[in-house]
Amino acid sequence: MLRYLTILLVFCTLSACVESDNEEFTSVQIEEVFRDSLSIRAIAPMSADRVWFGANQGMVGLIDSLTPKLARVKYEEDFREFRSIAIGKDAVYILSVESPAVLYRIGFDGEEATAVELVYTEEGEGVFYDAMTFWDEKEGIAMGDPVGNCLSIIITRDGGRNWSKVDCSQLPSTVSGEAAFAASNSNIAVSGDHAWIVTGGKKARVFHTPDRGSNWEVFETPIVSGGAMTGIYSVDFWDDQNGIIFGGDWENKARNKGNKAVTTDGGKNWKLIADGNDPGYRSSVRFVPGSSGRGVVAVGSPGISYSPDGGESWTALSNEGFYAIEFVNDTLAYASGRNRIAKLIFR
Repeated sequence: MLRYLTILLVFCTLSACVESDNEEFTSVQIEEVFRDSLSIRAIAPMSADRVWFGANQGMVGLIDSLTPKLARVKYEEDFREFRSIAIGKDAVYILSVESPAVLYRIGFDGEEATAVELVYTEEGEGVFYDAMTFWDEKEGIAMGDPVGNCLSIIITRDGGRNWSKVDCSQLPSTVSGEAAFAASNSNIAVSGDHAWIVTGGKKARVFHTPDRGSNWEVFETPIVSGGAMTGIYSVDFWDDQNGIIFGGDWENKARNKGNKAVTTDGGKNWKLIADGNDPGYRSSVRFVPGSSGRGVVAVGSPGISYSPDGGESWTALSNEGFYAIEFVNDTLAYASGRNRIAKLIFR
């Protein structure tokens, strides 16, 4: 056996073995795993049979082997609305939207939730948080609408136990009417030390840090803007150079011009794709794992769309609507929407 493994290793080296790209999807199987009277815009899969979610009415839950474990988290006398969620090394983090915004750390031992800790609060006019993610086990970032003349950005450097807000003096200024959409917990993308944050409303722009929040710059995009519900709703990056943004006009969901674009230079420049062709408005976009950045899936209330070529052409796989999508592997994802969570099996 040892001799066989050695020969195989040499063969792979000489033949430049690489992982092959996925086959193109032609259909999606939708299996509902949870239904309740909730609006669920924040999901975070742990595995093929485990997915965390945050929702309105103070609800946070774990669908574990298709069995829900639910809890209501109460802040003072209120049940907050959670639209941001992230998984750390041994905890789950949930962040509510408007003032007072509250961020909880829920300890998780692999089987059960343990202590629930309030690790950040923020009150004030204009406070509204939209998305959260982590670079690694120690460092994470969350973003929200502008307070003053800059985006609200909070960062943790100690695994989520403490969070600090980035001062406006360190951030590019926003313009009046520029904000973000808490539609799918996907206003932030990270790759390596980079992070990208997307906006909409008066401006549809991409804010970028190359060094985990120490320095920031902002880039213009060709995505439709100017209306209260226009702009970029979602961003994803395959690596530190290649990314995609998606959105449009929530009030005119069929509009398919100026609603999707890609970059090949880390976000500095963006090119519209499939402009004037479907799909129109979508609230969440994700690269398909293992596809070398070619496979893309976008979901929204109008349905599920798939591109095999980096966004140049699209196929409608379903007209069932969802708010958010997160992949587990190259053929399995979870999606959430009004009153439900489903497994999406792509074929």
